[in-house]
Amino acid sequence: MHGDRVLFIDGEALVIDKPAGLPVDRPRNGSISLENHLESLKFGFKRWPTAVHRLDRDTSGCLLLSRNPKAHARFQQAFEAGLVEKRYLAVLNGLVEGEGMIDLPLAKVSTREEGWRIVADPAGKAARTAWRALRHEDGRTLVEFRPETGRTHQIRVHAATGLNAPVVGDLVYGAGEEGGMLLHAASLTVPRGDNKDPITAKAPVPDRFGAFRD
Repeated sequence: MHGDRVLFIDGEALVIDKPAGLPVDRPRNGSISLENHLESLKFGFKRWPTAVHRLDRDTSGCLLLSRNPKAHARFQQAFEAGLVEKRYLAVLNGLVEGEGMIDLPLAKVSTREEGWRIVADPAGKAARTAWRALRHEDGRTLVEFRPETGRTHQIRVHAATGLNAPVVGDLVYGAGEEGGMLLHAASLTVPRGDNKDPITAKAPVPDRFGAFRD
């Protein structure tokens, strides 16, 4: 992975701009994943960095990796405590106006025919996402999402079910339009305490967003 993908680096942390299409975890079929790039992300350290959280395969943007086990534990605690600020940008299929908070618990369901997916379920795990519509273009809306929890597929399901406007290109919860899924982790702020500056990173909006890049 080229150095221009590195958004932040110090002795504890590394934030990369993960490209869409690259899984964080190795797929069962053994195809290319983040693991294949870890050697090139050591930057003088002996150990490989370790992903602290996950982004879906087709989501691009800010991904935090730890550079030692003690830092990894502290960063995970920050995520679990809801102290990490995450800002996503997504293009939704439909016209969405205004702003608000989606408070919609989520659960995982699985069938032999369709595999697994995440659905809204009052008995599921709590999931909250703040959202704000930014602009419209050709029947689509650019929306800023700030998730307060970190459930699997949270933004994708909250867009499709909570706003009735799925993410463009979403193969599972939307129409799966060509050109890739238009969901991007645009910025990340991780507090560190101990009088240390927070980890902050911003990932440029990728080309696939087209007219919504501006």
